[in-house]
Amino acid sequence: MRNIKLIIEYDGKDFNGWQKQPNKLNIQGEIEFAIEQITGEKVNLIASGRTDAGVHSLGQTANFKTNCNIPIEKIPNAINSKLKKSIRIKFAEEVDERFHARYNCKSKKYRYIINNSQTGSAIYRALEYNITNELDIEKMKQAAKYLEGEHDFASFKASGTSSKNSIRTIYNINIEKNGERIYMEYVGSGFLYNMVRIISGTLVDVGMGKIKPEDIKKILQAKDRKLAGRTLPPQGLYLVEVNY
Repeated sequence: MRNIKLIIEYDGKDFNGWQKQPNKLNIQGEIEFAIEQITGEKVNLIASGRTDAGVHSLGQTANFKTNCNIPIEKIPNAINSKLKKSIRIKFAEEVDERFHARYNCKSKKYRYIINNSQTGSAIYRALEYNITNELDIEKMKQAAKYLEGEHDFASFKASGTSSKNSIRTIYNINIEKNGERIYMEYVGSGFLYNMVRIISGTLVDVGMGKIKPEDIKKILQAKDRKLAGRTLPPQGLYLVEVNY
């Protein structure tokens, strides 16, 4: 049996997230159905992790097992031919049968995009989040340094988080402004439910002067969600890549 690894790009605005759900449009279900159409097999598509409704991906990684003999170089186009244009298989490769997209993941990179202009964008409104208040990028960068490293991120997880262990490692946070857009990139060992969106909201509050950069240390120590900032909406969030 072959084990096929996929790199997947998708526009999440029309989907109820990655996970397969009855009577709800989801990315996992769409791809599994496309694979069934070309192979004649029902497969279980395993992702590196779930993305929420409205969240996008530039490099989600998933794997499935199959007995089909389609040449590996033809698999992306074959699956894409059965998919909505808002989901694209960018790459496929045959991997060791023990490879598991979730359990073998070593780190992930996420990006949050803010349009920091007075008007926002008509074209990109579902691909970024508009904040009209001018944000202090330097203070946001100072605050981000307190979040790097291994910490208990209990203050930055949503109430519905199933994971009991909230200790995670953030290797790097990079914040840059290009024109009217601010890009916040996070590389970490793993992230809790809504963690990136909550951290992004907290850094925005720092940029607006509501929270001091040095207060981040106290927020981490408190392990209290009420002390962190708001959860930014999903349309600005991208899963950029998964590393193994």
